[in-house]
Amino acid sequence: MDALDRRILAELQRDASLTNAKLAVALDLSPSAMSERVRRLEQDGHILGYRAMINPASLGLGLQAFVAAVLSHHETESIESFESGIAEIGAVRACYHVAGRFDYLLHVALRDLEHLGRLIKYDIAAVPGVDKVETMLVYEEVKTDAGWPVSPELPEELVRTHDAVPAQP
Repeated sequence: MDALDRRILAELQRDASLTNAKLAVALDLSPSAMSERVRRLEQDGHILGYRAMINPASLGLGLQAFVAAVLSHHETESIESFESGIAEIGAVRACYHVAGRFDYLLHVALRDLEHLGRLIKYDIAAVPGVDKVETMLVYEEVKTDAGWPVSPELPEELVRTHDAVPAQP
């Protein structure tokens, strides 16, 4: 993947509705060359798909939460059973297998607290292998996912530098 491919990915992440022609103009490439590059990025698995970012409130989803789950057993069968069960629950937006105090972190979107309570009690707790869950409500989304960093090196905005503290006299 070269710098132009990364620029294409950045533009498509910013606006996936860009037509091939507009993308070609924006990046100073012929439409046929742009089409070939985008096709190759798709075929090579760099572009996994395209979708619209939807306001959850417009769907009646006024509550988001993170649900941390701990499994009772950590054998392959238990893990696969849990993951299969979670994959079937529509309110689960994302599921991450994590290290630390919890085994999994689930991002869920729901109508309200009652809906969350039913989700925990009847869906998540009913998945085989769940030992305990802890729920964290989202008060506000402070920073929205803007996509993956696509520059060749770690983007400057991801690196925080701190000036050295001057020595005290």
